[in-house]
Amino acid sequence: MTINWRKSSFSGGGEEAECIELGTSQAGFHIRESDAPGTVLSPAPAALGALLRAVKAGEFDPAARAAHD
Repeated sequence: MTINWRKSSFSGGGEEAECIELGTSQAGFHIRESDAPGTVLSPAPAALGALLRAVKAGEFDPAARAAHD
Protein backbone atom coordinates (compact mmCIF):
# COMPACT_ATOMS: atom_id res chain seq x y z
CA MET A 1 0.00 0.00 0.00
CA THR A 2 1.40 3.38 -1.00
CA ILE A 3 0.67 6.25 1.39
CA ASN A 4 1.16 9.84 0.24
CA TRP A 5 2.37 11.78 3.32
CA ARG A 6 2.06 15.53 3.96
CA LYS A 7 3.73 17.50 6.74
CA SER A 8 2.02 20.43 8.39
CA SER A 9 3.04 23.84 7.10
CA PHE A 10 3.55 24.72 10.79
CA SER A 11 6.27 22.08 11.25
CA GLY A 12 9.02 24.61 10.62
CA GLY A 13 10.30 22.86 7.52
CA GLY A 14 13.49 20.95 7.12
CA GLU A 15 14.07 17.25 7.50
CA GLU A 16 14.64 17.39 11.26
CA ALA A 17 11.41 19.20 12.11
CA GLU A 18 9.26 16.78 14.10
CA CYS A 19 5.54 16.93 13.50
CA ILE A 20 2.43 14.93 12.82
CA GLU A 21 1.98 13.86 9.22
CA LEU A 22 -1.31 13.08 7.50
CA GLY A 23 -1.35 10.53 4.70
CA THR A 24 -3.84 9.25 2.19
CA SER A 25 -4.07 5.97 0.34
CA GLN A 26 -6.71 3.89 -1.37
CA ALA A 27 -7.49 2.43 2.07
CA GLY A 28 -8.22 5.83 3.65
CA PHE A 29 -6.47 8.33 5.92
CA HIS A 30 -3.38 7.73 8.05
CA ILE A 31 -1.50 9.61 10.79
CA ARG A 32 2.10 9.23 11.95
CA GLU A 33 4.69 11.07 14.01
CA SER A 34 7.56 12.16 11.77
CA ASP A 35 10.19 10.94 14.25
CA ALA A 36 8.51 7.48 14.44
CA PRO A 37 7.40 6.86 10.83
CA GLY A 38 6.98 3.12 11.34
CA THR A 39 4.00 3.64 13.64
CA VAL A 40 0.94 4.49 11.56
CA LEU A 41 -2.62 5.04 12.79
CA SER A 42 -5.50 4.59 10.37
CA PRO A 43 -8.56 6.12 12.05
CA ALA A 44 -12.10 5.97 10.77
CA PRO A 45 -13.08 9.16 8.91
CA ALA A 46 -15.44 10.27 11.71
CA ALA A 47 -12.73 9.80 14.36
CA LEU A 48 -10.19 11.73 12.27
CA GLY A 49 -12.72 14.53 11.78
CA ALA A 50 -13.33 14.72 15.54
CA LEU A 51 -9.58 14.82 16.19
CA LEU A 52 -9.02 17.61 13.67
CA ARG A 53 -11.90 19.68 15.09
CA ALA A 54 -10.45 19.29 18.60
CA VAL A 55 -6.98 20.32 17.43
CA LYS A 56 -8.37 23.37 15.62
CA ALA A 57 -10.35 24.31 18.74
CA GLY A 58 -7.15 24.21 20.83
CA GLU A 59 -8.31 21.35 23.04
CA PHE A 60 -4.77 19.92 23.18
CA ASP A 61 -3.02 23.29 23.63
CA PRO A 62 -2.69 24.17 27.35
CA ALA A 63 -2.32 27.89 26.59
CA ALA A 64 -5.47 27.95 24.44
CA ARG A 65 -7.43 25.99 27.05
CA ALA A 66 -6.32 28.38 29.82
CA ALA A 67 -7.51 31.36 27.75
CA HIS A 68 -10.99 29.84 27.46
CA ASP A 69 -11.32 28.75 31.11
